[in-house]
Amino acid sequence: MVMASETQFHVLAVDDSIVDRMLIEKLLKTSSFQVTTVDSATKALRFLGLVDDVASEIHQDVEVNLIITDYCMPEMTGFDLLRKIKESKSFKDIPVVIMSSENVPSRINRCLEEGAEEFFLKPVKQSDVNKLKPHLLKSRVNEGQE
Repeated sequence: MVMASETQFHVLAVDDSIVDRMLIEKLLKTSSFQVTTVDSATKALRFLGLVDDVASEIHQDVEVNLIITDYCMPEMTGFDLLRKIKESKSFKDIPVVIMSSENVPSRINRCLEEGAEEFFLKPVKQSDVNKLKPHLLKSRVNEGQE
């Protein structure tokens, strides 16, 4: 019956590349996560209800347990999205994972210092997805303490 509790975890995946979005969605669903995908950081903020100029009905009444985002995207980078989430009172405790095809140590360190839980190099593998569960369980424990 372990599978039933795993399906409760909802991951918001953000990537401007349809190929990468489909890959991460497939990997997450293989691990029994509920997945919502969007193609930009702006759409992620809208989904979470963090954009003031958008009608509130766009915000879904779905609890997001983890956000996984590409670093390099037009308009707003994954790093910018990370900072907006960590500045938000409602979402600051949600684990954020950054993905990038570029292995730039200074970028990786900066993301981790600003609150990212993990930094995955693309292409993301099943072994990377397996590292998400402890962060999800930790966030669930933190929610229970509030």
